[in-house]
Parts: sequence; C-alpha cells; structure tokens
Amino acid sequence: MPAGGKPTVRSRRLGAALRRHRLAAKVDQATAAKAIDYSVTKVSRIETGQVSARVLELRALLDLYGVRDQHERERLEQLARQSNARGWWADYESVGETYADYIALESDATHIKTWETVLIPGILQVPRYVEELLASNPVVVPSSRVQEFIKVRQERQARFRDSGAHLSAIIWEPAITAPLFSAEARMAQLDHLLDIGQQPRYTIRVLPLAAGAAATVSVPFTALSFGSESVIDAVAAENITATMVIEEPHEIAAYSYAFDTLQNAALDPDSTMELIREVKNDIKG
Repeated sequence: MPAGGKPTVRSRRLGAALRRHRLAAKVDQATAAKAIDYSVTKVSRIETGQVSARVLELRALLDLYGVRDQHERERLEQLARQSNARGWWADYESVGETYADYIALESDATHIKTWETVLIPGILQVPRYVEELLASNPVVVPSSRVQEFIKVRQERQARFRDSGAHLSAIIWEPAITAPLFSAEARMAQLDHLLDIGQQPRYTIRVLPLAAGAAATVSVPFTALSFGSESVIDAVAAENITATMVIEEPHEIAAYSYAFDTLQNAALDPDSTMELIREVKNDIKG
C-alpha cells in the first residue's frame, strides 16, 4: 500500500497503464498473476493503484503484454520507482492530500495547459500577489502558514523552470485588468508575465472580453500531459479548499475540447504582451 494507506496519483497512473496494456494484449488477470507469481487479487490491486508494482514485476508484466517500446518501458519504470517515494512537498504542513496529488502530477508533466478566469494561474503568481490573495480569505490559509504556502509555490515554479516542461496559459482579460489587488502587486505580477512570456517554453494568451462567450465553456482548470502535448492525461480543477484530479478519459475529452475552444478565441502571444503593457501604463497613470 502506498504511504498513508491511500493510492498515490503515481501508483494510479502506473496501474491504469498496466491495465491498458494487459487488455490490449488480450491477457486475463490470472495469466498476469502467474507471470509475477502472485494472486489475481494482487494484480487487481496493482491495476487500481492500491499497491505499486516493483520494477522486476513490472518488467515481467510488460514482457508478457508484448510492450517493446523502450520509451514506454522506461516511463513506467520511473513511475514504479517514484510511486512510494517521499515528495519534496511532504515536509510542508500547508500541502494537503489533494494539493500533494496535484504537485506530483505537475512534477511529472511534460506539458501543462491552464485556463483562469479571475486570477493569474498559480504557477505564474509572484509573492506579493499571493500575499494579497491569501489575505482576502485567511480561513483558507491561516496567517501563520502564508509564508510557507508562498515558499511551496516558489519551489513549484523553480522546479517547473528546471524541468524543461512547457506551459500554455489562457487568462481571461478581467484577471489582467480588474483592480483586485494593490497597484504594487499588479505591477509586479504584470512585469513577471511580460518576462516569462518571452521565454520559449511559456505561451501566454489573454481571452478578451469581446470573445467572452468562449469563457463560458468551462470553469478554471489545468490539463497535464506526460508525453505528447496533444494527449491530455489528467485534469486538475480547484475549488476554495481542495484540488480535484480527473483521470477518466471521457471527462478529460470535455476539457480538451474546452481548451481548444478557448485557444482559438484568445489573442495570440504577441497581442497578449501588448495588452499587458497597455494595462501597466494605465496603472502608472
């Protein structure tokens, strides 16, 4: 059983991949169990993420299922090694169970697509912006944990920068233009967006108010891919106190459609940068 008695998001991903390969190979669970000298129950628990396959068990199963793609084998072996590993975020009290699941997904992602309506995406927020955001509802993050929360967010941002992963963010215009924060926080945040927007692994687009109909396609969400950019493997949607991770293919398809709709209606990156510069000038007065 993964640490804490609860399937980790990585063990669930590994189990789902093994089940997919087993079904594709038309192998039943009894045959799979023989290959690793375990019970059918153990195979079922592996496939549901209740336990994680060891690397040697994993290799035996992949051999049985005829999985020859070396990249896929290496990807799954890495998941097997990481399934029960203690994440860097485990040392922080402000990181709850669902937030930890999301950070694990974010750490493994090769491409992230995010849509925000009222706020700047968390992966792009600067400390001053976060401080003022948290001050608006101290029940969510007590004042005693605000600095730790900011530290976690900065660590996420640093690790994302170092990972080589790509980010595509679509932000509704009110999140850029509405005076929800102090002029100092807004200026710092907009400066950061202008800076990050020049980096090749970050694509930032604003959905203008004139294209507001597209904004109704979905609540804010973050879609994550672990291989090809075109294939979304998981979606995270936040509410005020928790993060919900969605892994069902038919649900993911709805978010994939939503992001494509938003992207088609949004400004291109150059026009987005020009709009942000105009908003900065307006704040300066």
